[in-house]
Amino acid sequence: MKHIVSGIQPTGSLNLGTYLGSIRNFVKLQDTFPEHHFMLFIADLHAITIPRDRLELRKTIRELAALYLACGLRQERLSLFIQSEIPAHSQVAHLLQCFTYIGELERMTQFKEKARRQETGVSAALFTYPVLMAGDILLYDAEYVPVGEDQTQHLELTRDIAERVNSRLGAVFTVPKLLTPKVGARIMSLTEPAQKMSKSDPNEKSRILLLDPEPVIRKRIMSAVTDSDTHVRFDKENKPGISNLLAILSALTDIPIETLEQQHAHSTYATFKQHVADTVVEALRPIQARYQALIQDPELDAFLDAGRDYAAKVAMRKVAKLNHKLGLGRKG
Repeated sequence: MKHIVSGIQPTGSLNLGTYLGSIRNFVKLQDTFPEHHFMLFIADLHAITIPRDRLELRKTIRELAALYLACGLRQERLSLFIQSEIPAHSQVAHLLQCFTYIGELERMTQFKEKARRQETGVSAALFTYPVLMAGDILLYDAEYVPVGEDQTQHLELTRDIAERVNSRLGAVFTVPKLLTPKVGARIMSLTEPAQKMSKSDPNEKSRILLLDPEPVIRKRIMSAVTDSDTHVRFDKENKPGISNLLAILSALTDIPIETLEQQHAHSTYATFKQHVADTVVEALRPIQARYQALIQDPELDAFLDAGRDYAAKVAMRKVAKLNHKLGLGRKG
């Protein structure tokens, strides 16, 4: 069976940037690739590369699972599971480290940025987590991996590792292809539009969470940083704030940015922001309602159990094949 694989860390509630850059695109892909089975996981092993409160982590894992389903994914073509419940992820990470070079990991931009922010106490897991990510993908012979622009370097490393294993051991892994949405792939901060919208940003005004109440959503969009100009047009260099709001509006409405520029040629910034706020509120309303229905429903656990069982079967088969190719264990 052909697979499309994606995951997200449970390090806080989902924000609008993650929804538009990843999850919403994942929903659309179910129509684009009707012959594929979708593997979606909560990447809790990635989350513990830095210290986490265990109770908060478990709470967030369940919230993210409910939010994933609330965003409109078709459950009949989806396996949703928690990464740590599949032992093969930890197993394959070590095996793939044997095919990964230190120099490759040292070049990873995200590691450099995170290590610089953390300054002291940087864990080895933070350094090697791109290899764990490679395993997340390669375990399921993913044909496609939908990722944002900030993850393309990691996917290229995944492809390199897969090709290296196949070159040394014969056909073991499918070499995955990259999928990125044309618009909305990189939604920026509302307060610092030169930076990506992030759930870890200490400034809460920088983002919109999928579960934020309507007044909060409207206030944050209306106070979003723009510029002293008065024209609504897309210009990332000179008008990053307005360009970011145009990207959000385009991603939510599927209306080309050029058309939105024409529609708002005579709009004030306040009028334009009001339109963006209205659109975001209406887009998130059904997601929030569905989430409230799911979060305490025993069917959520049943669905996670089914996803775990399917993923474990596929993943362990791949680990067994790799072990055999490497000569591990007693069986010939």
